[in-house]
Amino acid sequence: MTKLVTVLFGAALLLTSAAWAQNSQDLPSAPSAVQPRFPGAPAQPPEKTAPSTPAPTSKPSDATTLTTLPPATSAPVEAPARQGSGKSASPKTADPASLFPPVYNQPPQPAPQEQEQEGDYRIGVDVDLVDLIFTATDKHGHFIKDLKKENVRLLDEGKPPVSVSAFESETGLPLRVGLLIDASNSIRDRFRFEQDAAVEFLHQVVRPNSDLAFVIGFDSISDLTQDFTENTDKLAHGVRVLRPGGGTALHDAVFQASEKLAKAPIRGPSRRAIILLSDGDDNQSRHLREEAIAAALRAEVIVYVISTNITGSDKKGDKILMRYAEATGGRVFFPLRIEEVANAFAEIQDELRSQYVIAYKPQNFAQDGRYHAISIDAPGRSNVKIRARKGYYAPNKK
Repeated sequence: MTKLVTVLFGAALLLTSAAWAQNSQDLPSAPSAVQPRFPGAPAQPPEKTAPSTPAPTSKPSDATTLTTLPPATSAPVEAPARQGSGKSASPKTADPASLFPPVYNQPPQPAPQEQEQEGDYRIGVDVDLVDLIFTATDKHGHFIKDLKKENVRLLDEGKPPVSVSAFESETGLPLRVGLLIDASNSIRDRFRFEQDAAVEFLHQVVRPNSDLAFVIGFDSISDLTQDFTENTDKLAHGVRVLRPGGGTALHDAVFQASEKLAKAPIRGPSRRAIILLSDGDDNQSRHLREEAIAAALRAEVIVYVISTNITGSDKKGDKILMRYAEATGGRVFFPLRIEEVANAFAEIQDELRSQYVIAYKPQNFAQDGRYHAISIDAPGRSNVKIRARKGYYAPNKK
């Protein structure tokens, strides 16, 4: 009986040792490769371990050191829930990256809108201001340069302005000048001298880094021989390449030059002027004289005229030239001798540097494209004569 009990006890002991050995082989050898140490920490690579050996039959002390690690089970190991998510993630143990808290890309923030830059001009601001350039002389034609705002009376459509925002003597304002030379057959005899006088005028009046000018020769058509430039040599070349011949389209030339001056490159205040050399004869134009004058007024152009008619017999041509000058606030010269053409150019040059500008706000102003008649004088200065354009066209509302 005693031997039987001893045999059974030994068998039980052997079975227990085999069970412990089997359990030690089933446990994971690298649990750090399955679960990180804390949420968001990178997983450690698996460590190489030696093959497990059966434990001694006397005690299972080596196997007990693994009891603090997660048991090897077929169920997935739950990762800690992301804070604030309200849900727990349950990635599979075969994918360590799935145990990390998901990274959420922030939606792209809209780029801040750039603040609109204000340029030199803003549409809708001060569009109801009218700039009027005028010349003041005494009875001998000498320029008056000491006028004050209080000396001047201005009426727009028969009414005084609401306000005057500027009144200055602007002798240094930049010039934008169009030189128009009649190259028709009617002026062939004196053409070369007029070319020389025009070249000298351009050399004297056009200042570098300030003024710009262009040259148009016209007979039955208009020919732009030199575009806007401050280079007086180029302007002189544009004058000298002209050759007389053909009919005369005077009004078309003035219309074209006014349209060009209206688009002149300029930043800030300036004076726009046409210097016209012609006898006033026109037999080829498609535009009427008044259409050309309207174009000049819209462009705020002053027309100075030097008549090339030295016979004194063409009264019709003289009246046409006078109409251009008076309507735009310019001046007409009738040289008695061909040599006086140069003197006329010199007087125009002096006048362009001896002008005033007044900026005012009219009463009941509207952007309707309507023509406004204006008048200006100096009632307190009986010896002062003021010359300015007779009116202007209000801009059309955009």
